[in-house]
Amino acid sequence: MKRNGREVFLDKVRAGAMPLGIAVTFLDSAVTELACAAGFDFVWIDGEHGEFGRENAMHHLMAVDGTDVASFYRVPACDHTEIKRVIDFAPAGIIIPMVLDEVDAAHAVSYCRYPIHGGTRGVGPRRGHNYGAEDFGKYLETSAHDPLVIIQLEHIDAARRLDRILEVPGIDSILIGPYDFSMSMGKPGMWDDPEVSSALDECCRKIREKGIILGCYTEGNFDVWKRRGVQYMGIRNDTSAMFEGSRLQIARAREALG
Repeated sequence: MKRNGREVFLDKVRAGAMPLGIAVTFLDSAVTELACAAGFDFVWIDGEHGEFGRENAMHHLMAVDGTDVASFYRVPACDHTEIKRVIDFAPAGIIIPMVLDEVDAAHAVSYCRYPIHGGTRGVGPRRGHNYGAEDFGKYLETSAHDPLVIIQLEHIDAARRLDRILEVPGIDSILIGPYDFSMSMGKPGMWDDPEVSSALDECCRKIREKGIILGCYTEGNFDVWKRRGVQYMGIRNDTSAMFEGSRLQIARAREALG
């Protein structure tokens, strides 16, 4: 059975197809199921902001089963326990927010890998080998690179230490968080500011040159991020999609009704 869409996602990245995703914050797993039906390439289940607990997390990860949609889960922090709480539910990737230096990056990788692969992850395979229906040895072999380790670069301090972060082995992807990044520079949302733009340009260039998959979250300026070499984008979250869709439908109805 299709599990978490990891390989399909990677195939799209390698083919230059620009996978697009949505951040999910609502607790009802039907939101993730809807996102799959709508045509998103990945769902970004957000355990950092919002109300997610373990039960909700598992239900959302289950909602992608049988699809080609990749399931990413963002943990609240770079913390062994927080990652352990969800990694056994077999997401395609673990997103670790606010990684500030090479120490954080090394911890992020370690917490996602078993000791036989140089990490410190605890053993609790559960969904990873389909509750025992799949071969455990094969599962352990796959766990050397599954789930994807996705660290977020979203602070100017991390940009200043990016060269050292990029030397940490085992990072599969770096995901730029431009909102927090610009905020850390004292220029929130000022995407066209020369200082902010230049810093983001440099970070993207270095990440691509290192051969690490580059992603971002943006609700606009898609062409700018494409020029920077971004290979996948989170383009919306469920709250803004619902709000904007509602506003648009209200406007259409008002216009039709006079």
